[in-house]
Amino acid sequence: MDNFHAVVLALLQGLTEFLPISSSAHLILVPLLVDWPDQGLAFDVAVHFGTLTAVVVYFRRELGGMSRAWLASLRTRYPDDEAKLAWAVILGTIPLGLFGLLFHDFIETELRSPLVIAMATIGFGLLLWWADTRARQSHCEASMKWHEVAVIAFAQALALIPGTSRSGITITAGLMMGLDRKAAARFSFLLSIPAILMAAVYESTRLLGAEQPVAWTPLLLGVSVSAVSAYLCIHWFLKLLDRIGMLPFVIYRLLLGVVLVGVFV
Repeated sequence: MDNFHAVVLALLQGLTEFLPISSSAHLILVPLLVDWPDQGLAFDVAVHFGTLTAVVVYFRRELGGMSRAWLASLRTRYPDDEAKLAWAVILGTIPLGLFGLLFHDFIETELRSPLVIAMATIGFGLLLWWADTRARQSHCEASMKWHEVAVIAFAQALALIPGTSRSGITITAGLMMGLDRKAAARFSFLLSIPAILMAAVYESTRLLGAEQPVAWTPLLLGVSVSAVSAYLCIHWFLKLLDRIGMLPFVIYRLLLGVVLVGVFV
């Protein structure tokens, strides 16, 4: 792949990873629509590490406090809010990991079609709209009950279906559980850290047996551009969320789904 393709796809990954519009769907579809060669597994790993870097840097203070509180909670029976949030992130990742291991091959072979992506884009977009309009927005992520964490965790596993959007489905579930918009988004972003890390590590292990030459310039561009664009995306999304709500993303998903049906069906 050339450097221009690398920049465009990395920018796309950075901007869509944390918005409720599905980064995986865009990375699958854009090369198909513009007839670009497949970007390859190494590039996918690179941009995943870029977005992982962005979310870790953005939430570095929260992660530091959560880590210290979590370690302290191992010695006490009374974890504070930061420790509970750390446990929620850990436990909230388990269903995604289990379902990913069990159904990865099926998803790769059966669900990466444009029609599946279109239906998931439309269906889960409508669900996001319904959750946003009905949301109580009564509490923040630090006061979640364990059954609320469980619902969000199992919802996150649905993100294995291309077109669902990991951030979209976790924000949807968070809103359904009564979280306010920013709390649902923040918890979704914290959940993304182990989720992206698992995906990047898994893809990296698949690269170990490959004997293809590495084009370092596109990979470095991919890491850099995806990291910067993802960081800015997180910042502005949280800043504007209460003002714009979820409707613009719902409209975008519906339009994208309709276009995909028209092009590929």
